[in-house]
Amino acid sequence: MEIQNEILEKGFAIIENVFTETEIEAMLEQIENRENTNNNFKKNNDLFAVRHFFGEFPNLVKLLLNDKLQKLLAEFGQHYNIVKSIYFDKPQKANWVVNWHQDLTISVKNRLETSGFVNWLPKENYFSVQPPIHYLENILTLRIHLDKCSKENGALRVLPESHKKIENIKQLPEAIWKTEEICEVEKGGILLMKPLIWHSSRRSENQQKRRVIHIEFSNLALPNPLIWAELLEVST
Repeated sequence: MEIQNEILEKGFAIIENVFTETEIEAMLEQIENRENTNNNFKKNNDLFAVRHFFGEFPNLVKLLLNDKLQKLLAEFGQHYNIVKSIYFDKPQKANWVVNWHQDLTISVKNRLETSGFVNWLPKENYFSVQPPIHYLENILTLRIHLDKCSKENGALRVLPESHKKIENIKQLPEAIWKTEEICEVEKGGILLMKPLIWHSSRRSENQQKRRVIHIEFSNLALPNPLIWAELLEVST
C-alpha cells in the first residue's frame, strides 16, 4: 500500500531493480535485432517512437510482466490491462525537448461519437481522443528504463501533486514550479506515474541512450461502441 499511497498523493513513484540485467538484455536483444533487420523500423534520422509496441514485439509481453511487476499491479486493484504501449529512444540524431504537459488522451480503434469524448485526432491506424476525466484518473502509466536515465540524458521532470485536476499551464500556481523533481532511474528500474501529472524532459546532454518502454494500464471498459486501440489482458 505504500507505493499506492505515494502515487495517489504525489502522482509518481520510482522503484528500482524491478528487472534484472539479464531481463533487460533479453528485451534489448529483440529490439536491436528488429532495428538491424527491418529498415521500416527506423524513422526520422534514428528517432524511435514505436507505438503499439507489443504489436511489434508480442514475445516481450511475458518477459515484461514478471512477478515483481505483477505484484505491483495487484496493489492497485484487479483486472488492470494494458491499453497502450510505446517504445521511446532519445539517440544522438533525434534529441528532442518535450514541453510541460499533462497526458490527456487515450487511443481508440475508431471515431465513434460518444458523450464526454472530445478533441478527436486521427493517427496511424487509430484515433486519439480526450475521455471524461475519470478514465484518465484511473490510468496507471509505467515507464521501464532499459538504460540508466539521469538529468544529463533527458530524465523526466515532474511537478509533484499536480495530477489531481486538468489545468491550463498558465493557471498553475507560481510556487508549484519550485517543487520540480527530476526522475533519475537506474537501468532496470521503473517510473510509475499518473497521466495527469505535469511532466516534461530536456535534451540529452551526454549523448547516452535513454531507451524507455512506456505502458499504460487501466481496469475500466470504454462505453459502447468505443474500443481501446490496444488491449492486452494481464493476469493479476
